[in-house]
Formats: sequence, structure tokens, C-alpha cells
Amino acid sequence: MLSNEQKREQLATLSKQAEMGGGIERINKQHEQGKYTARERINKLLDPESFIEFDKFVVHRCESFGMEKTKYLGDGVVTGIGKINGQQVAIFSQDFTCWGGALGMAYAKKICKVMDFALENKIPVIGINDSGGARIQEGVESLAGYAEIFYRNVQASGVIPQISLIMGPCAGGAVYSPAMTDFIFMVDKTSYMFVTGPDVIKTVTHEEVTKDALGGAHTHNEKSGVAHFITDDEDDCLERVRELFAFIPACNKVKHTLKLTTDSVTRQNNKLKNVIPDSNKKPYDMHEIIMEVVDDQHFLEIHRGFAKNILTGFASIGGIKVGIVGNQPAFLAGCLDIDSSIKAARFVRFCDAFNIPIITLVDVPGFLPGTVQEYGGIIRHGAKLLYAYSEATVPLITLITRKAYGGAYDVMASKHIRADINLAYPTAEIAVMGAEGAVNIIFRNDADNKAKNIESYENNFANPYRAAELGYLDEIINPEITRQRLYQYLKALENKKIPTPDRKHGNIPL
Repeated sequence: MLSNEQKREQLATLSKQAEMGGGIERINKQHEQGKYTARERINKLLDPESFIEFDKFVVHRCESFGMEKTKYLGDGVVTGIGKINGQQVAIFSQDFTCWGGALGMAYAKKICKVMDFALENKIPVIGINDSGGARIQEGVESLAGYAEIFYRNVQASGVIPQISLIMGPCAGGAVYSPAMTDFIFMVDKTSYMFVTGPDVIKTVTHEEVTKDALGGAHTHNEKSGVAHFITDDEDDCLERVRELFAFIPACNKVKHTLKLTTDSVTRQNNKLKNVIPDSNKKPYDMHEIIMEVVDDQHFLEIHRGFAKNILTGFASIGGIKVGIVGNQPAFLAGCLDIDSSIKAARFVRFCDAFNIPIITLVDVPGFLPGTVQEYGGIIRHGAKLLYAYSEATVPLITLITRKAYGGAYDVMASKHIRADINLAYPTAEIAVMGAEGAVNIIFRNDADNKAKNIESYENNFANPYRAAELGYLDEIINPEITRQRLYQYLKALENKKIPTPDRKHGNIPL
């Protein structure tokens, strides 16, 4: 019989064995590739000494293909709870040093257990992905394990924030769990996501493509829109995750805390007097308005590389955390298209789910015309953004800085879809379309007076006053008081609560 001291030594020995994962050689190889181990990632992400591990000694029960001869304590995934900025979180981190991070049933059950814990205790869940996919030796049990995780992703959606870090390969069925989470971070040159890899594609379709071109960080941040953040390396990735947690709550039921700032809410925005050009055909950067009005010029942009004609991200004003959506006149003139509609709709729905007020900055000449957009379903995709805003019950404040034309005016959180406060600068133009297009239709038979008619249309309609007369605008403000006004309205809307229809759920035009 072992003595108490020997039992303590046994625990220490087994703990050390579990912490070595697949062994020192594989750990060294992980480091050579510019990657941390599963445990190193957890320790670097979480507050010091806050991690409490679950299921450290779990092993698989597979006896096929010689698997019974190889077992790693923990079975290739590290799970537990800890804190980020003092906020409790649940976390799992896949260990590529154990069978390339391949998922089996015991591994999946560990992830499901920590996800259940997160949902039951209303804390965010973070998944660090670094896996070759399903553990082939376990067959359908591996597939069942993935499906159990997918189901939990859906149950947790809109209840607790779900964050995915792609820090290595993420292939096959493994990609669908991150795809259902709220935000995906990828690391340049070392992380990949694809349903089928380059070799399979070459066999089936005869296309030749590299891993990076097919599913690398730039591809998914700039082309597909699957990922929300691209980071330079793993340290940068972990730091960006901590930054995100400064803006999002633990769950959908907690009252938001204020973000600390010394930036005065009465600070004048004198720089904004000259941001918008005299000519409505000249572009400007909507970032300039955002950075001037938010606290400490801190704007955490989401999806920066994707659909650049619309901006989304988090900031605070007077310590009140907000989501910001803004048309970007510096790219495609700020037109709404398929990608920008999808990008903004997803962001609006996240903010609404987690009770984050939304500020919408409008400078939109309409929807992007063309056969590519029509054949691609711009009607259906544009309706997603309209649906998201109309569904939202959080405080909605809209500021029209310049153009608000046609149906895009309606979609961008107009008064008519129940925005709470609608503001405009004196430079705002609210109309069915631009002056030249309108004159070409209205005065199509009066070509001789085209210039005069355009000037007349601009004087009568290219301003915010018609909308203000009808009560569609609550106030027309000068740019220099933007920050102060936004804060005042955010405070006034703090206790907003409106009833919602009695229904199971709506049918968003997916």
C-alpha cells in the first residue's frame, strides 16, 4: 500500500506526464513552427495563475488499429476555466503534439463538458483550434463527437459569447464549430481553415492551390469573410482576444460595466468641421469620424479586411460600450453590397443578442448595381441587414453624415424601422437618389435645362430639412458636438425595454 507521501508523488508524476502532451520532441517541433503548445497558449491568454484544469487524466478507450498501445493523459485537449481581465471564462485548447490534435470521443466529451459548464454558469467559452481533424481510428465516434460540439455551439449562441482562435490547421468537419461561434481569430502563415484540403481538391477538380491560398488567414479575412481578425503571430492573437474581452459581456443577462476612461464627454470635435468635403462626390474616411468621437481613439474594428465599404467594431463613449456600424465612402463610395450587408447584419445581431447599444453612421448612395450583385442575391442578402436592424431591441442611434439615398436610407437604421434617435449633420442629403439621376428621370424631356434642374433639386432635396420637417430626424447637429450628443442619448436610452412578438423565432432571409 502506498504511503500518503507516495500518493502525492504519484499525482505529481502523472500531472507532469499530462503536461508534456506528446513529448518533448513534438513540443520542440511545435516551437520550431512558431507555435506555442496548447498549455502555453492558455497560460499566456488567461490572467496569471487563474487557470483551473478539468479532466487532466482522461484517456481514450479505442482499441482499433493499435490505438490501445498509445495513450496520452488528457487525450490531446486541455480544458478548464480561468479569467481574462478578471472575467471568468471557460476554455479548451487542442494539443497538436498528440496525434496532430485529432479528435476522438473522449476528447470531444472533454470539450462538451467545459461548454456545458460555460452555458450553465453563463460565462464565455474560448476554443483554441490546432487539429488535423477527426481521429480516423475511432471512426463514427469521432464524427459523433463533432456533432455533439456543434449542437452545443447552437445552444450557447446568443446566450454566452463564443470565441474561436485558429492557431494551426482546422480542416474538414472541424471548421463548422468555429463557423458557428461569434468571432474567429486567425494567425498569419500558421493557421488554416478548409473543408477539403489542397490534395483532395487536386484529385477531384484538378485545381492546384496552396494551403495558404485556399484557407489561410488572408483568404478568410479578406475574401471569404469567415474570419474576423488576422494577427501577426500567436502573441498578437492572444493580446487581441484580451482586447475584445474589454468590450463584450459575460452573457446576455448581465448588466454592462463601464469601460474606464478619462476622456471628457464634453470634448469638442472641432476636427470634424472639415472632414466632409464640400463636393458630395469626393470620398472621405469614416474612420476619422469614429476615432474623433470614441473614448481615447480606441476603436476595435471587426472584419477590417472584408467588405471594406462598411465598418464594424467596438468602442466606448463616456465609458458606455457600443457597437459601431458605418458606411465607408472611401471604398466603393460606401455602397451596400452582398458582403457588406452580411458583415453588418451579423455584427448587429451580435450586439443585439448581448445588449450592446448600436451607433450607425450613414453615408450611403444606395445598393451597388450590376449583374454580379443581382445574380448573387443582393435582394436576399441586403434584406439580412434590414431584418437585423428591425429585429434589434437595443438602443439604436443613427447619424447621417452625408448621403442617405433610396432603400439604403431605410435599411441603415432609419426612424421607420424603429431607431430610437436619428440625427443628421447639416451636410446630410436624404433623398430617393442623387440629383443627377433624379433629374434624368423627372426631366428626361428637358435636356436644355439639365444643369438648372440639378441645382434646383439639390437645393430642395439634398439636405436634411425635408426629413426633419416630417419628424424622421430628431435633431440636426453640428459635427463638433457629436461626441457629447451621442453620450447624452446613450444615457437617456440606458433603460430601454420594448416588448417583442410572441413567436418561436423569425425567419431571417438566410
